[in-house]
Amino acid sequence: MRVIAGRFRSRRLKSVPGMSVRPTPDRLREALFNVLAPQLPGMTFLDAYAGSGAVGIEALSRGAKHVVLIERSARTLDVLRENLRTLDITSEATVVRGSAAILLHNYPCEIAFIDPPYDQVNEYANALNTLSETQVTLAIAQHPSKLILEEQYGRLQRMRILRQGDNSLSFYRASPQ
Repeated sequence: MRVIAGRFRSRRLKSVPGMSVRPTPDRLREALFNVLAPQLPGMTFLDAYAGSGAVGIEALSRGAKHVVLIERSARTLDVLRENLRTLDITSEATVVRGSAAILLHNYPCEIAFIDPPYDQVNEYANALNTLSETQVTLAIAQHPSKLILEEQYGRLQRMRILRQGDNSLSFYRASPQ
């Protein structure tokens, strides 16, 4: 796994051994950040269900001012923290251990990315409903292409679906409160 573009372009990241973490494929991550490119510089980016931190690190590489990384697994957090140390960006990230759906309202951000384990289907609604109660302006959910998410969660209205094979990204824009 590598950083695709920006200041850490081509730098290798450690991944979590085993099958417990499903990293966002490079091509899907590239597509995500091609869409986000004009909005990302200077923003706070939240990566929930962060795994190795690849999506959040890509956000920092491409100009986000700060990233919040939420992950439940202690073993996975060790890999994530090692990736941050290797790139010398620990001061640009807030790493939080716990349940993303519970913690999301504690960490203000403009852009949030959620990628819960695909077998935890209820986490999508929990996380997106929680985000709809925050100041987030854009929320993106990575999900299996077979899973159809709702058009709206609270004040978050889906504006786009980007499909790539078995994976999809649903983009939700926040309506004014």
